[in-house]
Amino acid sequence: MPDTPARKSRTSRPAVASPRPATLPLAARAGPPLSARAAATRQRILDAALAEFAEKGLAGARVDEIAARAGANKRMLYAYFGSKEELWLTVLERAYAAKRAEERAVEVEGLAPERAMARLVAFNLRYTARHPEFVVLLNQENIHRAAYLRRSEDVPALYSPILEALRGVLARGAEAGVFRAGVDALQLYISILALGHFYVANRHTLSTIFGAPLDTEAALAAREAHITEVVLGYLRP
Repeated sequence: MPDTPARKSRTSRPAVASPRPATLPLAARAGPPLSARAAATRQRILDAALAEFAEKGLAGARVDEIAARAGANKRMLYAYFGSKEELWLTVLERAYAAKRAEERAVEVEGLAPERAMARLVAFNLRYTARHPEFVVLLNQENIHRAAYLRRSEDVPALYSPILEALRGVLARGAEAGVFRAGVDALQLYISILALGHFYVANRHTLSTIFGAPLDTEAALAAREAHITEVVLGYLRP
């Protein structure tokens, strides 16, 4: 049985500035069920695209190379995704969705505020270290000024559950007197992201400059302890 496209390409979307009607999340708009063969082909293309984009960025990636990595042909790639740019957006959406799925599993409600905050800080650093390709995708999308992410029909679903968890931990900590009141949760969230993202994104150059490997478990543990103390020190009354 031949493979069938999962859904229509998004290349016919209106321009970024134009209003869009509300749409279903990614998982709910994947189209009719695929055969096992078709689903496997589509997944191989996505995996190959992630590897190619992580190595070469959007501009440097080539459809021929992605198809070759996937063991597929360009015809199937275009049938599923329409263009390299649409494939990039799908890969980007899936990368965000994967991180958000793990964020939802981080349990902090039953922990004391300081331990809960430490867990949130550690999660972000550890996830970023495990997925350096996510860092590359974000860096690339920022080079394009989020032009593709703004086209995503799934941006509302990409909102981080960690931010809401952070607000709850801050409120509990302030009530218990272990955190100072009036902390801007969004600003703190961005700072936590930055403390992990910068380290992973620049680990190779920093390792070279300082003559110390920063991608070992020992180095990562030291970084985790440091940024946890930075955040908790900022929050203390």
